[in-house]
Amino acid sequence: MKLEKIETWTTVPPDGIGGSFWVVVRITTDDGIEGIGECYGIPVSGDIACAMVEDTFHRYFAGEDPHQTEKLFRKVYSAGFTQRPDISMMGVFSGMEIAVWDILGKAHDQPVYNLLGGRFHERLRTYTYLYPREVDPAAGQGAARPSSTAGDVYHDGDAAAERALEYLEMGFTAIKQDPAGPYSFQGGRELSLHELARSEYNVRRIREAVGDRADILFGTHGQMTTSSAIRLASRLEPYDPLWFEEPCPPDQMEAIGRVAASTRIPVATGERLTTRIEFHQALKAGVSIVQPDIGRSGGIWETRKIAILAELFNAQIAPHIYCGPIAHAAAAHVGFSSPNFLILETIQSDFHSRLLRRSLTWEDGYLLAPSVPGLGIELDESILKAHPYTTGGRLHLEMCQV
Repeated sequence: MKLEKIETWTTVPPDGIGGSFWVVVRITTDDGIEGIGECYGIPVSGDIACAMVEDTFHRYFAGEDPHQTEKLFRKVYSAGFTQRPDISMMGVFSGMEIAVWDILGKAHDQPVYNLLGGRFHERLRTYTYLYPREVDPAAGQGAARPSSTAGDVYHDGDAAAERALEYLEMGFTAIKQDPAGPYSFQGGRELSLHELARSEYNVRRIREAVGDRADILFGTHGQMTTSSAIRLASRLEPYDPLWFEEPCPPDQMEAIGRVAASTRIPVATGERLTTRIEFHQALKAGVSIVQPDIGRSGGIWETRKIAILAELFNAQIAPHIYCGPIAHAAAAHVGFSSPNFLILETIQSDFHSRLLRRSLTWEDGYLLAPSVPGLGIELDESILKAHPYTTGGRLHLEMCQV
């Protein structure tokens, strides 16, 4: 069995939830087995990202035995004489590697988690961001837009608390929010007193609403200086968040470590890191919850290694997902096979559901282990092609230019 052909698409979720576009990959072997994957966050236009994926496939994947995942990783990791963590190339690689594991599962008639050490968990706890509940039909099928009466769930603590209760009714037992904003390209900044107070108020109102029925996850997207993050953490401690996420920019790991040492709240990070090397640095700094995004962290095998590494630090893994449903399924298989799995980010939108003919089963806040071979999902190609990316459009995610 050899890897023979690759196809790539860039699709645009009409509601914008999960990013501006998703890069989807399908690889076919010489004996006709197909596998699907998803790249995350390659910081170029979608059409260029697809060209990078296809070029890398033809250089390093074509003609290879799909069982040689370690060899494939080392080839791409070293591409162009780099041999170091490269967030773009690892995003390119990760999507293809996910597709390779889908192929392997189908070839051996096993769910992917059985090829990673077996199913340790029967089900996985999940969480959601607070998204607006209103749907604006004029903005596209399933487009989420806050109504004039719904309030701003991102910055209005009362609206956030109301929305959090609705997610509890859906079955979620953990809610994440980042009310500080904006995500500026300047790097770490000192939050104003207004931003500190708003963040504290949001968390207080959510805690008052949900009581002990749900955990609160506090995201910050690396926007603070060390001192500002410590000031904010001291305000949040009375409300007992499950974690304080990426308090400083991802290239300031020592600073993140100083924040971790100064607060009782567990510090989490990882959505902008790649490969076990960078996660090892985070764990040594004192991070107790790692959040690899499987579409850029190095794929399924490398992310499983990250989970194993975290065990040596008595740390847990909570995969980050702000993308499409293929990466979500791949992260779930790592979760099912990892003893130190904590919780999985989940997006339940109309477009996420429609993109798959067969998806994993979500029930009462938990994801159930699939029994079918491979990733356990099936792509609806017609939906994928019906929402194409326009050349030169927005990047997957962008920072404020202020």
